[in-house]
Amino acid sequence: YLSRYTHRIAIANSRLVSADANTVAFRYKDYRAEHQHRWKTMRLDTSEFIRRFLSHVLPSGFHRIRHYGLFANGNRTNNIARMRELLSVPEPSAMADDDSSVEDQRILGLPCPCCGGRLIIIDTFGSWQTPRHRPGPEAIDSS
Repeated sequence: YLSRYTHRIAIANSRLVSADANTVAFRYKDYRAEHQHRWKTMRLDTSEFIRRFLSHVLPSGFHRIRHYGLFANGNRTNNIARMRELLSVPEPSAMADDDSSVEDQRILGLPCPCCGGRLIIIDTFGSWQTPRHRPGPEAIDSS
């Protein structure tokens, strides 16, 4: 099931129509068009084709996987409702909305020095206290 998403490349060789020193022609599917006219041919400058192709190449160590399973976008709402029902967990109450101000106070205005994402306070303790737990050897991902 996952191989369709993890091992798919940006464009298959079968879709390439022609290539020369200046241009590359390839077939693409126009989903707005009707059935017979759906497949069209696009011709791009070689540099533009390479730029678009490389935008789909991931850095070394990354894997392309789309969301699937219980939290897939098409079924997420129904699956979460069903899980709550099976686990006998009540729906989030309106009081959870009041806690949003507390959540806003936990988000710092400074960006993360590593990734540029928002910094979120996960624990606070005074200089006389010890942390509740020690972070593991793996990095904490707060994104």
